[in-house]
Amino acid sequence: MPYVLIAPTVLALAAVLGYPLVELVLLSFQDMTRRELFAGTEPPWVGLDQYRTVLSDRFFWVVVGRTALFTLVCTVATMVTAMLVALLLRQVSPWVRLVTGAVLVAVWAMPVMVAAAVFRWLVDPEFGVANWLLGLVPGLSFDRHNWFEDPWQGFAVIAAVVIWGSLPFATITLQAALTQVPPELEEAARVDGAEGPKVFRHIVFPVIRPAFVMVTSLTAIWTFGVFNQIWLMRSGTPEKEYYLLGVHSFIESFAVNRYSTGAAIAVITVLLLLAGAVVYVRQLVRMGEAE
Repeated sequence: MPYVLIAPTVLALAAVLGYPLVELVLLSFQDMTRRELFAGTEPPWVGLDQYRTVLSDRFFWVVVGRTALFTLVCTVATMVTAMLVALLLRQVSPWVRLVTGAVLVAVWAMPVMVAAAVFRWLVDPEFGVANWLLGLVPGLSFDRHNWFEDPWQGFAVIAAVVIWGSLPFATITLQAALTQVPPELEEAARVDGAEGPKVFRHIVFPVIRPAFVMVTSLTAIWTFGVFNQIWLMRSGTPEKEYYLLGVHSFIESFAVNRYSTGAAIAVITVLLLLAGAVVYVRQLVRMGEAE
């Protein structure tokens, strides 16, 4: 019966994701050019040449490192902020919790295009609110400051967009997990003299750890494949300093017309994501065995 119940989901995933993934892998072993694309002919097979080209490219490894660092920063910032907000919501009145939850859902429902447009307005060199507010600080001059001239500042803005979009899911999930913490255990710990940080470390966190690991893993996987935020914030023409793996694969495929090279980059990205998924599953299995 469990296999019967899960069969529709497996079939849907195989139809929607399985076929394109197989075609992607096959394309990465070929040499697709515009001639084959327009003529509809079968591209020649080149074996592992595309992977050798990608893996021997120094810029590719720069993009991999940049993607890993961006993922780490966004994931840590998202989880820390979400945990603090979820803990804060336990201490406020019900109506404040209700309003905050409604705001989080509204943020979660906001399309990425709208969020990117709002953040582009916030950091606009001429009319941006961020420049105006920072300019009010004595000794700082942000008149007509372009945040994207420096990639570190530009990625800070892009990270803010990503964290903004990831925060609602993480906060709502962690808040739901916190409701499973027995209040009597916390009360007993406080009676025994434990302070807030110790109560959280030894009582609260062990209970919410499965949810925390799940949200952290999903956030990292989603962030690792970020594309829309960068593409929209850079108006569809991101500089090489803003390339992450998703952007690099797209540019190679559709801007430079090296379709098979872009496919090879995409396959490597999928393999890296699968490696992260394996770590996530192993963590869940270990926690299940411990329970």
